[in-house]
Amino acid sequence: MIEARFHDRIADVPAAAWDALRPDGNPFVSHAFLHALERDGCIRPEWGWQAHHLGLYERDRLLAAAPLYLKGNSHGEFVFDWSWASAWERAGGDYYPKLLCGVPYSPVPGPRLLAGADAMQAPVLRRALAEAMRAETERLGLSSAHANFLDAADAEAFDDDWLARSDVQFHWHNRGWRDFDGFLAALNHKKRKNIRHERARVAAAGLRIEWRAGHELRLHEWRRIHALYEATFDAKGNHAALTATFFSRLGELGDAVQLALASDGEDIVAMALFLRGDEALYGRYWGATADVPGLHFELCYYRGIEYAIAQGLQRFEPGAQGEHKLARGFLPVRTHSRHYLADERFRAAVRDALAREAPAMHDYAAELAAHSPYAEHHP
Repeated sequence: MIEARFHDRIADVPAAAWDALRPDGNPFVSHAFLHALERDGCIRPEWGWQAHHLGLYERDRLLAAAPLYLKGNSHGEFVFDWSWASAWERAGGDYYPKLLCGVPYSPVPGPRLLAGADAMQAPVLRRALAEAMRAETERLGLSSAHANFLDAADAEAFDDDWLARSDVQFHWHNRGWRDFDGFLAALNHKKRKNIRHERARVAAAGLRIEWRAGHELRLHEWRRIHALYEATFDAKGNHAALTATFFSRLGELGDAVQLALASDGEDIVAMALFLRGDEALYGRYWGATADVPGLHFELCYYRGIEYAIAQGLQRFEPGAQGEHKLARGFLPVRTHSRHYLADERFRAAVRDALAREAPAMHDYAAELAAHSPYAEHHP
């Protein structure tokens, strides 16, 4: 007999049992990363987040799990449903709280329905997780449930009552280049020239640029990194949800956390923070006090590409949005989410809206792909 249980702290689930269900090395669904978000004050009900993690158990043995949250708003998700919320509330309903399967503040595609690697059992368990999420939505009387940034295996677990939605990100794919010059040689002449010009301007600024693993940083350096991150959010009028304590403990994740740093003397004046998995590098946060043309591209993109090539990683995902990434070797890929709206009439209305949205998104992705920066087509 399989039983669904919900936990308001991931600490209530043994780390080894949770991590044994991860199908790959994606760091964002690791027990340590999700626990750090909760432990260090990044996940708070007053910010619209309440952990409600799902586990499927056979007696006390964890068979499958999913990172799940009760959400009091739509901040920090990156799959935008504000218009749905507005429409439902205009009709007299309460859109929030809703149920979200995802990773807070992290628009990173990857596994969300953690069911191990057994080729026969895992698909069954993923479907059971999706059904448990729907049942919990109904039991709590919620408006909706959402599963964001799904990988292909997870997306197949949701039936037709879950509405499909897609968006575009820009990812770099390793074609077996031996070094950065090899990557540049694959680009068309104009893009190659522009990148060399940008890097030369940064080099002429005289900053010391280095790549370091998170566990190598000292506490005062982590505090500086967090201050740069926070200043970037403040400058854009956004809320910096990740706390200084969370940053200072990122080093505990070992080689999973990597940074590109620019220093003027002993002062860190710019940083780009990355996480890495078994096959991919993920760009996350940037901050700078130095106003150097091209420094953002150098730290956030070019140093990441160099690291991915050196480490033999297959992909580099630098984050959400940004058509400017196309000119720097990142190609458009589709991201996928699924959405269950409990009210049938509301679900039908949103289904119609998504049917109108989908062709435009398809055309947008095709138009981007037609402007590949590579001298020869790379799929």
